[in-house]
Amino acid sequence: MENFFGFLNDNHIDYICDEPMKNHTTFKVGGNAQVFVTVNSKKELSSLMKYISKENLPYFVLGKGSNLLVSDSGIKGVVITLSGEFSEIKIRDNSIYAGAGASLMKLCRIAQENSLSGLEFAYGIPGSVGGAVFMNAGAYGGEMKDCLVSANYITPQGEFGTFTKDELNLGYRTSVFKDKNYIITSCTLSLKEDNKDIIKEKMDELLGRRKSKQPLEYPSAGSTFKRPKGAFAGTLIESCGLKGFTIGGACVSEKHAGFIVNKGNATFEDIDSLIKEVQKRVKDETGYFLETEVIRI
Repeated sequence: MENFFGFLNDNHIDYICDEPMKNHTTFKVGGNAQVFVTVNSKKELSSLMKYISKENLPYFVLGKGSNLLVSDSGIKGVVITLSGEFSEIKIRDNSIYAGAGASLMKLCRIAQENSLSGLEFAYGIPGSVGGAVFMNAGAYGGEMKDCLVSANYITPQGEFGTFTKDELNLGYRTSVFKDKNYIITSCTLSLKEDNKDIIKEKMDELLGRRKSKQPLEYPSAGSTFKRPKGAFAGTLIESCGLKGFTIGGACVSEKHAGFIVNKGNATFEDIDSLIKEVQKRVKDETGYFLETEVIRI
């Protein structure tokens, strides 16, 4: 890694060694990243990816850590997070350009302040714009695909490109990026003009529904499981009597059975074991296999 540190220093790219990933995930779980790199410009990112590709270094791109379960042994190699110009949000008439590192919550607020409607469903989702595009995030009847126009990316070899909406292959919690090692750098969204007070009212209503129905008082990764066809994960889990079921510091939420929460010092093994036990019990008792929304690292 010494040569890599030399490259980072020569290119004035910010990095930290042995950075605890529990400080960067909403589960508050995860061991240390070997090298935690913060990239602030497209030039830095292109140089970094070319170096990583040439040296064949393992890497992982981190958003806001809201959909991740990271091993207690940490992440070997390079963890990349996007900041600086990747956090920019720009209004162009009824369109918004948003960097992949921007907060989805901030994007929703800026849209509302500029009287643009279409992102109300996303208010309260604690991820990054890039993460929301990657998984076609959705809630309360809305999805990113409803307003996405295009997404920009960089390849592992440091080349930039763009996917149009049709090329993004947006589906339930999936996109073209699930099958490619490309890094999302930004996106463009098309929204509709509306009264900013009406938009704010809708956002506040949906946020209130989240707070009343979801266990936001505990660390979690949001909905742990995907919605199976013809059923609801939370309902299936509750029907198996698993609300409140606990392994170590991990617990099936008593407020919403679709959430596994960290009730205090849960480990990766606690949460992973609980996920597997829930999957087994639900499969045995209902016939449904629950796929995870949460990505294990």
